[in-house]
Amino acid sequence: MVEVSLDTSKQPLELSTDKKKRFRMLKRLLKNPGALLGAVLVLLTVVCAVGAPWIAPYDPEKINLMARLAPPSWIKSSSQVHYLLGGDQVGRDLLTRIIYGARISLMVGIFGVIISAVLGVFLGLIAGFFGGWLDDIIMRIADVQLAFPFILFAIIVMSVLGGGIFKIILILGLTYWVGFARVVRGEVMMIKEIEYIQAARAIGSSNFKIIRKHILPNVFSSIMVLATLYIAEFILLEAALTFLGLGVDPSIPSWGGMLADSRSYINTAWWTATFPGIAIMLTVLGFNLLGDWLRDEFDPNLNG
Repeated sequence: MVEVSLDTSKQPLELSTDKKKRFRMLKRLLKNPGALLGAVLVLLTVVCAVGAPWIAPYDPEKINLMARLAPPSWIKSSSQVHYLLGGDQVGRDLLTRIIYGARISLMVGIFGVIISAVLGVFLGLIAGFFGGWLDDIIMRIADVQLAFPFILFAIIVMSVLGGGIFKIILILGLTYWVGFARVVRGEVMMIKEIEYIQAARAIGSSNFKIIRKHILPNVFSSIMVLATLYIAEFILLEAALTFLGLGVDPSIPSWGGMLADSRSYINTAWWTATFPGIAIMLTVLGFNLLGDWLRDEFDPNLNG
Protein backbone atom coordinates (compact mmCIF):
# COMPACT_ATOMS: atom_id res chain seq x y z
CA MET A 1 0.00 0.00 0.00
CA VAL A 2 1.25 3.47 -0.92
CA GLU A 3 0.76 6.03 1.83
CA VAL A 4 0.29 9.67 0.91
CA SER A 5 1.66 12.04 3.50
CA LEU A 6 0.00 15.40 3.93
CA ASP A 7 2.50 16.55 6.52
CA THR A 8 2.71 20.33 6.36
CA SER A 9 6.11 20.34 7.99
CA LYS A 10 7.60 20.55 4.50
CA GLN A 11 6.38 24.10 4.07
CA PRO A 12 9.13 25.68 6.20
CA LEU A 13 11.64 23.63 4.19
CA GLU A 14 10.26 25.08 0.93
CA LEU A 15 10.34 28.56 2.39
CA SER A 16 13.91 27.96 3.52
CA THR A 17 14.80 26.77 0.02
CA ASP A 18 13.34 29.96 -1.48
CA LYS A 19 15.38 32.03 0.93
CA LYS A 20 18.51 30.11 -0.02
CA LYS A 21 17.81 30.74 -3.70
CA ARG A 22 17.41 34.47 -3.08
CA PHE A 23 20.58 34.51 -1.00
CA ARG A 24 22.54 32.74 -3.75
CA MET A 25 21.12 35.16 -6.29
CA LEU A 26 22.25 38.09 -4.14
CA LYS A 27 25.73 36.56 -3.83
CA ARG A 28 25.97 36.21 -7.60
CA LEU A 29 24.90 39.83 -7.96
CA LEU A 30 27.62 41.00 -5.58
CA LYS A 31 30.22 38.95 -7.46
CA ASN A 32 29.28 40.44 -10.83
CA PRO A 33 30.90 43.91 -11.19
CA GLY A 34 28.65 45.01 -14.06
CA ALA A 35 25.44 43.90 -12.39
CA LEU A 36 26.51 45.43 -9.08
CA LEU A 37 27.25 48.74 -10.80
CA GLY A 38 23.85 48.62 -12.49
CA ALA A 39 22.09 47.89 -9.20
CA VAL A 40 23.91 50.77 -7.49
CA LEU A 41 23.00 53.22 -10.27
CA VAL A 42 19.35 52.14 -10.23
CA LEU A 43 19.23 52.39 -6.44
CA LEU A 44 20.80 55.85 -6.56
CA THR A 45 18.17 56.99 -9.05
CA VAL A 46 15.36 55.60 -6.91
CA VAL A 47 16.75 57.28 -3.80
CA CYS A 48 16.94 60.63 -5.62
CA ALA A 49 13.40 60.28 -6.93
CA VAL A 50 11.86 59.27 -3.61
CA GLY A 51 13.93 61.51 -1.36
CA ALA A 52 14.16 64.58 -3.58
CA PRO A 53 12.49 67.00 -1.09
CA TRP A 54 15.00 65.99 1.59
CA ILE A 55 18.12 65.47 -0.56
CA ALA A 56 17.94 68.49 -2.88
CA PRO A 57 19.79 71.49 -1.45
CA TYR A 58 17.53 74.16 -3.02
CA ASP A 59 14.05 74.74 -4.37
CA PRO A 60 14.05 73.45 -7.99
CA GLU A 61 12.01 76.47 -9.18
CA LYS A 62 13.85 79.14 -7.22
CA ILE A 63 15.19 81.75 -9.66
CA ASN A 64 18.36 83.66 -8.81
CA LEU A 65 19.44 85.93 -11.64
CA MET A 66 22.66 86.67 -9.77
CA ALA A 67 23.58 83.02 -10.32
CA ARG A 68 22.64 82.91 -14.01
CA LEU A 69 24.90 80.38 -15.76
CA ALA A 70 27.06 80.21 -12.65
CA PRO A 71 29.83 77.62 -13.07
CA PRO A 72 30.12 74.67 -10.68
CA SER A 73 31.47 75.71 -7.30
CA TRP A 74 34.45 73.36 -7.58
CA ILE A 75 35.57 75.15 -10.76
CA LYS A 76 35.08 78.73 -9.69
CA SER A 77 33.96 79.67 -6.22
CA SER A 78 31.70 82.63 -5.66
CA SER A 79 30.59 84.34 -2.48
CA GLN A 80 27.06 84.70 -3.88
CA VAL A 81 26.28 81.16 -5.03
CA HIS A 82 27.48 77.72 -4.06
CA TYR A 83 25.96 75.48 -6.70
CA LEU A 84 27.90 72.21 -6.85
CA LEU A 85 27.01 71.58 -10.50
CA GLY A 86 26.43 75.20 -11.49
CA GLY A 87 23.33 77.19 -12.36
CA ASP A 88 21.09 77.24 -15.43
CA GLN A 89 19.99 80.12 -17.65
CA VAL A 90 17.85 81.69 -14.91
CA GLY A 91 20.04 80.85 -11.95
CA ARG A 92 18.37 77.65 -10.72
CA ASP A 93 20.55 74.99 -9.11
CA LEU A 94 21.35 72.23 -11.62
CA LEU A 95 21.96 69.57 -8.98
CA THR A 96 18.55 70.18 -7.44
CA ARG A 97 16.78 70.00 -10.79
CA ILE A 98 18.65 66.82 -11.75
CA ILE A 99 17.56 65.19 -8.48
CA TYR A 100 13.93 66.18 -9.07
CA GLY A 101 14.20 65.14 -12.72
CA ALA A 102 14.75 61.54 -11.59
CA ARG A 103 11.11 61.50 -10.50
CA ILE A 104 9.84 62.17 -14.01
CA SER A 105 12.16 59.63 -15.62
CA LEU A 106 11.26 56.84 -13.21
CA MET A 107 7.56 57.67 -13.34
CA VAL A 108 7.52 57.45 -17.12
CA GLY A 109 9.67 54.32 -17.18
CA ILE A 110 7.84 52.36 -14.49
CA PHE A 111 4.24 53.27 -15.30
CA GLY A 112 4.84 53.00 -19.04
CA VAL A 113 6.22 49.49 -18.53
CA ILE A 114 3.30 48.52 -16.28
CA ILE A 115 0.76 49.49 -18.95
CA SER A 116 2.64 47.82 -21.79
CA ALA A 117 3.35 44.70 -19.71
CA VAL A 118 -0.23 44.21 -18.58
CA LEU A 119 -1.58 44.64 -22.10
CA GLY A 120 1.19 42.71 -23.83
CA VAL A 121 1.26 39.78 -21.41
CA PHE A 122 -2.53 39.42 -21.56
CA LEU A 123 -2.60 39.39 -25.36
CA GLY A 124 0.50 37.18 -25.56
CA LEU A 125 -1.06 34.60 -23.25
CA ILE A 126 -4.26 34.53 -25.31
CA ALA A 127 -2.41 34.29 -28.62
CA GLY A 128 0.01 31.61 -27.49
CA PHE A 129 -2.42 29.46 -25.50
CA PHE A 130 -5.47 29.46 -27.75
CA GLY A 131 -3.83 30.01 -31.15
CA GLY A 132 -6.04 29.95 -34.22
CA TRP A 133 -7.79 33.08 -35.41
CA LEU A 134 -7.14 34.87 -32.11
CA ASP A 135 -3.41 34.40 -32.60
CA ASP A 136 -3.63 35.58 -36.21
CA ILE A 137 -5.51 38.77 -35.33
CA ILE A 138 -3.27 39.72 -32.40
CA MET A 139 -0.05 39.06 -34.29
CA ARG A 140 -1.18 40.98 -37.37
CA ILE A 141 -2.01 43.97 -35.16
CA ALA A 142 1.46 43.60 -33.63
CA ASP A 143 3.06 43.55 -37.09
CA VAL A 144 1.27 46.75 -38.06
CA GLN A 145 2.38 48.36 -34.80
CA LEU A 146 6.01 47.37 -35.39
CA ALA A 147 5.93 48.73 -38.94
CA PHE A 148 5.17 52.25 -37.71
CA PRO A 149 8.14 54.18 -36.19
CA PHE A 150 7.45 55.11 -32.59
CA ILE A 151 9.00 58.58 -32.68
CA LEU A 152 6.95 59.55 -35.73
CA PHE A 153 3.78 58.19 -34.12
CA ALA A 154 4.51 59.99 -30.84
CA ILE A 155 5.25 63.28 -32.59
CA ILE A 156 1.96 63.10 -34.50
CA VAL A 157 -0.10 62.24 -31.41
CA MET A 158 1.60 64.77 -29.14
CA SER A 159 1.31 67.50 -31.78
CA VAL A 160 -2.44 66.94 -31.98
CA LEU A 161 -3.24 66.26 -28.32
CA GLY A 162 -0.49 68.34 -26.72
CA GLY A 163 2.27 67.35 -24.34
CA GLY A 164 2.09 66.02 -20.82
CA ILE A 165 3.61 63.27 -18.73
CA PHE A 166 0.46 61.14 -18.61
CA LYS A 167 0.10 61.27 -22.37
CA ILE A 168 3.70 60.14 -22.76
CA ILE A 169 3.10 57.22 -20.40
CA LEU A 170 -0.07 56.23 -22.25
CA ILE A 171 1.57 56.40 -25.68
CA LEU A 172 4.54 54.31 -24.51
CA GLY A 173 2.29 51.76 -22.88
CA LEU A 174 0.01 51.41 -25.91
CA THR A 175 2.95 51.13 -28.28
CA TYR A 176 5.45 48.82 -26.58
CA TRP A 177 3.00 46.08 -25.61
CA VAL A 178 4.11 44.30 -28.79
CA GLY A 179 7.46 43.29 -27.30
CA PHE A 180 5.84 41.65 -24.29
CA ALA A 181 3.18 39.98 -26.42
CA ARG A 182 5.65 38.40 -28.84
CA VAL A 183 7.98 37.13 -26.11
CA VAL A 184 5.16 35.71 -23.99
CA ARG A 185 3.42 34.15 -27.00
CA GLY A 186 6.58 32.33 -28.06
CA GLU A 187 7.18 30.89 -24.60
CA VAL A 188 3.56 29.92 -24.05
CA MET A 189 3.49 27.99 -27.34
CA MET A 190 6.39 25.86 -26.07
CA ILE A 191 5.24 25.49 -22.46
CA LYS A 192 1.67 24.40 -23.29
CA GLU A 193 3.01 21.27 -25.02
CA ILE A 194 4.94 20.06 -21.94
CA GLU A 195 3.69 16.93 -20.19
CA TYR A 196 2.54 18.54 -16.95
CA ILE A 197 0.30 20.95 -18.89
CA GLN A 198 -1.24 18.00 -20.70
CA ALA A 199 -1.69 16.27 -17.35
CA ALA A 200 -3.46 19.33 -15.94
CA ARG A 201 -5.83 19.25 -18.91
CA ALA A 202 -6.45 15.55 -18.37
CA ILE A 203 -7.58 16.01 -14.76
CA GLY A 204 -10.04 18.69 -15.82
CA SER A 205 -8.24 21.93 -14.93
CA SER A 206 -9.79 24.97 -16.58
CA ASN A 207 -7.86 27.05 -19.09
CA PHE A 208 -7.78 29.96 -16.66
CA LYS A 209 -6.30 27.79 -13.91
CA ILE A 210 -3.66 26.33 -16.24
CA ILE A 211 -2.62 29.78 -17.38
CA ARG A 212 -2.57 31.23 -13.86
CA LYS A 213 -0.86 28.38 -12.01
CA HIS A 214 1.32 26.69 -14.61
CA ILE A 215 2.08 29.01 -17.52
CA LEU A 216 2.28 32.55 -16.13
CA PRO A 217 4.85 31.68 -13.42
CA ASN A 218 7.09 30.13 -16.08
CA VAL A 219 7.14 33.25 -18.26
CA PHE A 220 7.47 35.69 -15.35
CA SER A 221 11.27 35.78 -15.53
CA SER A 222 11.22 36.83 -19.19
CA ILE A 223 8.66 39.52 -18.36
CA MET A 224 10.92 40.90 -15.62
CA VAL A 225 13.97 41.02 -17.89
CA LEU A 226 12.08 42.76 -20.69
CA ALA A 227 10.50 45.22 -18.25
CA THR A 228 13.91 46.23 -16.88
CA LEU A 229 15.29 46.87 -20.35
CA TYR A 230 12.17 48.77 -21.42
CA ILE A 231 12.41 51.12 -18.44
CA ALA A 232 15.78 52.28 -19.77
CA GLU A 233 14.35 52.74 -23.25
CA PHE A 234 11.34 54.67 -21.97
CA ILE A 235 13.59 57.06 -20.05
CA LEU A 236 15.47 57.82 -23.26
CA LEU A 237 12.27 58.27 -25.25
CA GLU A 238 10.78 60.63 -22.65
CA ALA A 239 13.95 62.73 -22.71
CA ALA A 240 13.87 62.80 -26.52
CA LEU A 241 10.22 63.90 -26.70
CA THR A 242 10.72 66.53 -24.01
CA PHE A 243 13.82 67.77 -25.82
CA LEU A 244 11.68 68.23 -28.92
CA GLY A 245 9.14 70.19 -26.90
CA LEU A 246 6.47 67.48 -27.04
CA GLY A 247 6.88 65.89 -23.64
CA VAL A 248 6.81 67.09 -20.06
CA ASP A 249 5.64 70.61 -19.29
CA PRO A 250 8.63 73.02 -19.21
CA SER A 251 7.72 74.11 -15.68
CA ILE A 252 8.42 70.57 -14.36
CA PRO A 253 12.09 69.66 -13.80
CA SER A 254 13.04 66.93 -16.26
CA TRP A 255 16.30 65.83 -17.79
CA GLY A 256 15.06 66.19 -21.36
CA GLY A 257 13.76 69.67 -20.62
CA MET A 258 17.10 70.66 -19.10
CA LEU A 259 18.89 69.52 -22.25
CA ALA A 260 16.47 71.49 -24.39
CA ASP A 261 16.99 74.65 -22.31
CA SER A 262 20.78 74.32 -22.55
CA ARG A 263 21.02 74.20 -26.35
CA SER A 264 21.87 77.88 -26.65
CA TYR A 265 24.54 77.76 -23.94
CA ILE A 266 26.61 74.70 -24.81
CA ASN A 267 29.61 76.78 -25.91
CA THR A 268 29.50 79.25 -23.03
CA ALA A 269 28.15 77.10 -20.18
CA TRP A 270 28.92 73.45 -20.94
CA TRP A 271 27.73 72.26 -17.53
CA THR A 272 24.08 73.06 -18.30
CA ALA A 273 23.96 70.23 -20.86
CA THR A 274 26.71 67.93 -19.60
CA PHE A 275 25.35 67.03 -16.17
CA PRO A 276 21.73 66.29 -17.23
CA GLY A 277 23.16 64.19 -20.06
CA ILE A 278 25.34 62.28 -17.61
CA ALA A 279 22.29 61.66 -15.40
CA ILE A 280 20.40 60.14 -18.34
CA MET A 281 23.41 58.07 -19.40
CA LEU A 282 24.06 56.63 -15.93
CA THR A 283 20.41 55.80 -15.29
CA VAL A 284 19.96 54.07 -18.64
CA LEU A 285 23.28 52.27 -18.18
CA GLY A 286 22.18 51.06 -14.75
CA PHE A 287 18.91 49.57 -15.97
CA ASN A 288 20.60 47.97 -18.99
CA LEU A 289 23.34 46.37 -16.88
CA LEU A 290 20.75 45.08 -14.41
CA GLY A 291 18.55 43.80 -17.23
CA ASP A 292 21.47 41.97 -18.88
CA TRP A 293 22.32 40.30 -15.58
CA LEU A 294 18.72 39.26 -15.00
CA ARG A 295 18.60 37.78 -18.49
CA ASP A 296 21.68 35.68 -17.78
CA GLU A 297 20.46 34.82 -14.28
CA PHE A 298 17.15 33.42 -15.53
CA ASP A 299 18.68 31.61 -18.51
CA PRO A 300 18.33 27.88 -17.76
CA ASN A 301 21.20 27.08 -20.13
CA LEU A 302 23.55 29.07 -17.88
CA ASN A 303 22.12 28.32 -14.44
CA GLY A 304 20.74 24.83 -14.78
